[in-house]
Order: sequence, then structure tokens, then C-alpha cells
Amino acid sequence: MAAMAAGDEHASSEILRGLARHLNCLNEDNKSTRKRALELIKRETVDKGLSSSVLQELFSALLKPLLKCMSDPMERCRETALTMTTEFIRCVPKPEESLPYLMPCLAQRLGEKETLETAEELRLLAVEMLTLTVEVCGKHLAPYLTDMINILQRTIVDPFPDVRRESCKCTINVAKSLPEHFHMQAESLMKPLMQTISHQHSRVRVSVVEATGAVIQHSNGKKVDDVLSHLAQRLFDDSPQVRRAVTVVVGDWLLQMKDRYSYFHKLVPLLLTCISDEIPEISCLAADLWKQVGAQWEKENEDDIKDKLDFLLTQPPFYPQGVERPGLGCRELVVRHLGRLVPAISNDITDWLVPTRVRTSQLLSLLLLHAEDHSIQHLQPLLAILYRASTDAERDVNSNSLAAAKLLGTFVPPAVFLKLLLDHVTNLSSSSHPWAPLMVLAAVLGGCSKPLLKPHLQEIANKLAQPDVCQEYQQVVYLEQLLGCVDALLYQSDSDCSAVSLQLLQVLVTVQSLCPEPRLSEKALESVQCLCKVQGLDSVKDLYRQHMRQLLDWLSASVNTWSSYSPQRLQLHIIVIQSGPVIGEFVSQLMPLLCCCLQPDRDIEMRMTIFTMLARLLLDATNTLDSQGHFRDESEKFLCDVLLPNLVWRAGRSAAAVRTSALSCLLALLHGGAIAPGQLLCLEEKVSPQVLSALEEDSQMARLLACRSLSTILRLIGASLHPEALNKIYPVLLKRLDDSSEEVRSVALQALGLWLSSLTKDYTPELYAAHLQLLFQQLLLYLDDPDDSVQGQVLEILKKGSSVHPSLLQREAEAVRDKQRSPLYCDQLLQHISSLPAGAGVD
Repeated sequence: MAAMAAGDEHASSEILRGLARHLNCLNEDNKSTRKRALELIKRETVDKGLSSSVLQELFSALLKPLLKCMSDPMERCRETALTMTTEFIRCVPKPEESLPYLMPCLAQRLGEKETLETAEELRLLAVEMLTLTVEVCGKHLAPYLTDMINILQRTIVDPFPDVRRESCKCTINVAKSLPEHFHMQAESLMKPLMQTISHQHSRVRVSVVEATGAVIQHSNGKKVDDVLSHLAQRLFDDSPQVRRAVTVVVGDWLLQMKDRYSYFHKLVPLLLTCISDEIPEISCLAADLWKQVGAQWEKENEDDIKDKLDFLLTQPPFYPQGVERPGLGCRELVVRHLGRLVPAISNDITDWLVPTRVRTSQLLSLLLLHAEDHSIQHLQPLLAILYRASTDAERDVNSNSLAAAKLLGTFVPPAVFLKLLLDHVTNLSSSSHPWAPLMVLAAVLGGCSKPLLKPHLQEIANKLAQPDVCQEYQQVVYLEQLLGCVDALLYQSDSDCSAVSLQLLQVLVTVQSLCPEPRLSEKALESVQCLCKVQGLDSVKDLYRQHMRQLLDWLSASVNTWSSYSPQRLQLHIIVIQSGPVIGEFVSQLMPLLCCCLQPDRDIEMRMTIFTMLARLLLDATNTLDSQGHFRDESEKFLCDVLLPNLVWRAGRSAAAVRTSALSCLLALLHGGAIAPGQLLCLEEKVSPQVLSALEEDSQMARLLACRSLSTILRLIGASLHPEALNKIYPVLLKRLDDSSEEVRSVALQALGLWLSSLTKDYTPELYAAHLQLLFQQLLLYLDDPDDSVQGQVLEILKKGSSVHPSLLQREAEAVRDKQRSPLYCDQLLQHISSLPAGAGVD
């Protein structure tokens, strides 16, 4: 060994003798000379593959000249000096002997306020050399820790990204190599690290996150709070590598940081947030770390949770399917810090940044999954959070919050959450989003089990059916959530809903009546059909038959207060239309309600709406109101007490509109066959004056409806009318032949034809010749009408009238022909009269 050492010493001496001239050249002014000298020295030393002991001797001799060359004006010389020094440090057995000279030099070059090294590539070489020095020297660097910290403070914020990355690597090595000393100065690195953590290069951000983890891990823990906000922002980083680095760092802190118990409430949310990462690798990594954290905590606190370990390992009933239950340690960690986490969730769920709100809503679901029934004590603030999140404009926030609400329904007993939720449904905390409690209620009900929900169905259904809940708001979104609550009950409780079928039907009727969107009305009708299905009923009509009496009582209770703004009139419409022939079984109960709300002193718009509805029903009376033949028993009362009072003339356009709608209802009553001819004949003296009066209405539609009604009356009972009654009709119809509406004129002519067809043997032509003469004279005038169709209609009517009093009509037609008015039509008429058999007249 001695001989070998002597040989190495001799070899190093020989090499140094050969390098003497080159060392002298390093002091030359000529930069090329200095450059060439350095290259020759490098070739004769580090490039020759000498033994480590020889290199140690050479390094000791060459260190000072090399360090001096690190300040050389020529960049190439500085680069060669740095490269040689790095190789010497890597190869020599005792690199720590260079530290008294090396560290001050590096501190001077890199650690001052103004960095002396201007070349960024050389700064990178210098920091790489520093990293290597830390790796090979380890604890020997303790006296130079201050210099190290000064250098890193500058290089971590260096303009060159690669220098920043290498500085972070060096920081990690320093923290691990000098843990006993590093913690005293670790805090001074936090500021430059946090300045760099948002660097535009993702690889730099990854390095900074990793360095931050090491610095905090080996510090006194005072800067954790300052760092957490920056790390939390990195959870939203676009780079998956950065988010993965954050996951590893947070998991490492939770597992190894000395003071981790003081920061569980701040670190746990970060790691749980990583579990919801969109990248499966990161999500699985976070979940694995979380399991380790829970298992370690469980082991460390085994004595405190001994009872739970022994007795609470059984999974709760009705646990969400397909969801793995977190370990006891994980659940306990969340439960013990939930009181501090809920206020933070409440704050972040309203953050102006969408990603923050999305991640917060995801975290809320995870917390509730871990908290299980322990969330009861925080139910009030949790519901407030869910109300805000469920109305968020961002779809992901909305869906995540509803998933969290469903978990509340799974773990919290219905008696507990209903006490608060049902109160919030009526006593709204937010007037801008009144549907929020309903939305959350639907989600919570969706998570509740059928056996637990059954005792509370009556309470829930009664609350939903209250007027101040189901009739207060008409926004589509509110009605959607109301429908969602009903659907949740139908889905969760199934056949148990039979006990609250009436209340649910009332809600569904209300949704259909108030909803302006056909799509939502269709969904509500589907829910009605589902309500039938869970009760084993064959059709919607069976459902209405089951509840029609209660529904009509429900409407009748408030009929005295109905107006055009009342939802009850719309509810009545839905009930009578959807029930079809079933409503005919309850006419006796329906009629008092109609009589009450259709009195002339009631709201005008409401009466118009109901008359329109009744007209639709009466046109198909045999399949609706008169399906059982009971409406005919009430038709006289309906006509006298409802329709005729609304046909009485009153001033104003609104009153005229009511009369028009009443006329449409009258026409439907006559056409639909809901009133027998005998009944109509008994009421003719009351009906005809109102209809004849309506022929003078300003409204074209009213005149048209009146003409059609009169035609129907003549068709039904014309042959049974007294001649005097008939003589009151034709003069008014004649006036309509000059109507401004062609349609009214045409219908009036048809009515006159029916009038003539109604004449029987009781109508003596000689006795009533004056009336017939007036009728014929007026009709003959219209043979000269500008409208060819009117001329043709009049001719056909006169031909029909020729059988009543042929001679009278012949005289009048000849008189018109003699005046050269309508000679062609008059000739046709006279020809027709002459073809009549002798003695023709009224049968």
C-alpha cells in the first residue's frame, strides 16, 4: 500500500511538473493562450483516466487556478474550468477537501444580489456541479449551508428554466443530506419557490412542487399555511404531471411530516380532491395514498378507536351499490375534521372560478361518503351548500352536488333531513332560486331506502300538495323540480305510493296546468301513468275515477275566490280533459262548481276559459260529460243558470268576448246532443230571444255562432215551433243577408232554408201571407246579388219556399221579372213553380 501511495504521489508530481508551463499560461492576457492551456490541462488530467488518488493530488493542486478561471472574461475558459472541477469532484475520493475554496467561489458567482455569471448555460453547469457536490459531500456541507441557501435563493428564480429545475433538484438533495441543520434555514427558500411554482414551463412547476415537498418535510412546519394555497392552485394545473407531483407531495406529508396531525384538516381535502382527477393514473395514485394514510392513522390511534374496530366494521344497510366503503381510519379522519372542512366548502362552492367550484362539489361528495351518518350534526350548513351548488350554472357542479345530496339521503335518517328540508321548501331562504330546496329534496329522496321512507310518505306528499308549494311559482325549472320530487317518490316507494296517490295526482295536475312547455307536460303525464302502474290500475281514467270525488271537492273548496290568475281553473281543465268519460259519472258534483264560477259577476277571462273548455267537451258529449247520460238531466239547469245569463247584453268588449265564448258553448251543447229536443223545446222561449239578440253583435264570430246556433235549433225543433215563434226568427235572419262577412251571409241563408223547411200544416199560408210576402220579396232582391254563390243559394231557397205558397211567390217573381231584375233566375224559378202539382202547399 505504501509503495502504491508513493507511486501515485510520484505520478502526480510528474504530471504537475508537466503542467507547470500550462498553469503559468493561465495568467496570460491572451485569451486564446488561456483557453489552450486549460484544454491541455484537462487532457492531461481528467480525460486520461487516472486513478482516484492521483486525481485527488492533482485536484488539490489545481483547485485554486481552476476556481480563478471561473471568473475568466472568456466564456469558453469558464466553461472548461467548470467542467474540469465537476469531473474532479465526481472522481476524487475526498471531494469535501475542496469545500473551503469551492463554496465561497460559487457563492460569489451565484449567490450575490447581482449574479456575476452572465451565461445561462454556465450557470446551469455551476448548479449541476453544486448538486453533485451535495450528493458526494453530504454532511460535510453543514458549515456551508448558509452559502448554499443564498445560492439557491437566487438560482430558483433564475431566468433560465433549466437552472430553476436543477436548483429544485439541488434543494431536495440539500434537505435530505442535512436534515439536522436544514430546518433552521428552510423557510428562506419558500419565497423563491412560491415565486416559481406558477412558471410557464410545466417541468419547472413539477420540480418546484417536488422541492416544496422536501423543504416543508424537513422544515419546522411554520410555512405550511403559506404553501397550501399555492399547492391547491396546482390541483387545477393543465399538466397532469404537475397534478401528479402535488398528489405525491401531499400524500407524503400526510404519511411522514412530523407535525402532520396539526394540518390534517388542510391536507386531507387536497388529497381527496386528487382522487377525483380526470386522469385515472392520478386518481388511482391518490386513492392508494389515501388508503395508506387511513391505515397508518388507524394503527397510530388503535387504542382510541378500539371499540369501533371491534363493533363498527359491518357495512351499513342500503350502502350505495358499486361503491367501495373507505377504511375506518379514512372515515375517522374525515369525521374528526368535518366541522372545519364544511365552512371551507361553503366558501369555495361560490368561487368565481368554475374549476374551483367543480372540484369543491366533487370533494363534497367524497366527504359525505366518508362521514356517513356523522354528517347529521352539520346538516344545516350542508343543506345551505347544496342549495347554492344545485343552482350553479355549471352542469358539473350541479350534478356533483345532487350526487352529494343523494348520499345524504342514504346515510341520514328521513326523520332528520325532512324536518329541515320540508321547512325550507315552504320558507325559502333564496327568493332568486325558490326551486333549490325542491331540487335537493328530490336528490335526497333518491338516495333514501324504501323501508325508511314509507312512514314519512304522507308528510312529504302533503307538503308537496300544499298550494304555497305546488301553486306558488310558475317557472319551468321550479315545476321540473316539483315533478322530480314526485318521480323520486314513485321510484323509491313504488307500491307504497298508493297511500298518497291523491296528493301526488294533485301535484301532477298542477304541474300540467301551470307549465307553458309541452315537453314538461308530457313528462308529467308520464308520471301520472307511472302512478297508475304502481297501483296496478289499467289506465289514467281509472286513476281519475278513484280520486275524482276528492279532486272536485279540492277545487270546490276555493271556487268562490277563483279569478283569471287562479291555477284552479287550469287544474279543472286538466282534470276534465284527461278523465274523459269518467267526468260523466260525477256531473252532479261538477255542475254546482260550474254554476258558481260562471256567474255573470265572476272574472271575465276565467269565464271565457271555462266556456272554451266546456265547448270542447260538449262537442263530444257522449264520450265526456254525457258518457253516462247524466248530463241531460242537468242540461236544462246548465242552459238556464249558466249559459243564458252570460248571453245577456252588457257594455264593453270584454263582455262581448264572454258572450262569444258562451255562444260557442251553446252551439257545442246543441251539436253534441247533450240536450234532448224536448228539453230544448221547453226552453225555446228563453233561448231564442238571446240567440236572436246575438245576431246583432259587433263581433263577426259572435254573429256567425248565433246563426249556426239558430240553424241547429231549427233543425232540432223547428217543426215543433209555434208559427208566432217562427215569425220572430226570419226578419232577423234577413238582416244578416247584408252582413259584412260572406260566411255569416252564407250561414244566414242556410238558416232561412231550414226555416222554410220547418213550416208545417199549422203554419196557414193565407193567414200568414204577409210574412211570406215580405220573406219572398226580400229573397228575390238577392237574386241580383253580385256574388254568384249567393244568387244560387237564394234560388234554391226560393224553390224550397215555392211549395209553401206557390201563387204568392209566382206573383212576386213575375213582378221582379217585369222590372228587368234577375230575369234569368226569375224564369228558372217560375218554371219550377209551374212544374209543381196543382194544390201544392205546406204539408
